[in-house]
Amino acid sequence: MSEFLSSLPPILVCLIVCSAKICEITIQSLKTCMMVRGQKLKAACLGFCECTIWGLVISTIIATLGDNPVLLLFYCLGYATGLFLGSTIEGKIALGTSNLQLIANDTSTKLIIEYLREKQKGYTVFDGHGSVDKMNMIFIVLPRKETARVLRDIRAVCDNKVFVVASEVSRYAGGYGMVK
Repeated sequence: MSEFLSSLPPILVCLIVCSAKICEITIQSLKTCMMVRGQKLKAACLGFCECTIWGLVISTIIATLGDNPVLLLFYCLGYATGLFLGSTIEGKIALGTSNLQLIANDTSTKLIIEYLREKQKGYTVFDGHGSVDKMNMIFIVLPRKETARVLRDIRAVCDNKVFVVASEVSRYAGGYGMVK
């Protein structure tokens, strides 16, 4: 392998290492997200790919770093780009489940419930008291892919008169439309 790399122009070796590092770290980011969400087999397959790429990249770095110190810069650039790309891709595919906790007055709660029923989304409402007025807490568990749209719609429905806490759900069982 080192003979092949030494036959290439140094800038090409730098670009190969950078590209491989981008792929490796992007895969690593997605693998970590899948592990956290309990998708063990997919995470293991991605881990195998990640490790293979890492082995090739690190052996290239060790074999040629003395001859090409710029290679370290490209290695680091690939790492940083891979982190950015991995988190961007994960955000787009939106793996997992979200929990929305909404706090709203009675009027907004009625509007939110109408919206949720119309969209066939499960929810639970609790009566509560705020510092000034009677308030309600609405719990909604839904696929993370739907969270931004549902939240945007709810804010529009109740004229932004709702307090929202969004969090990721690691495990759940049962529930309306959410049996897992």
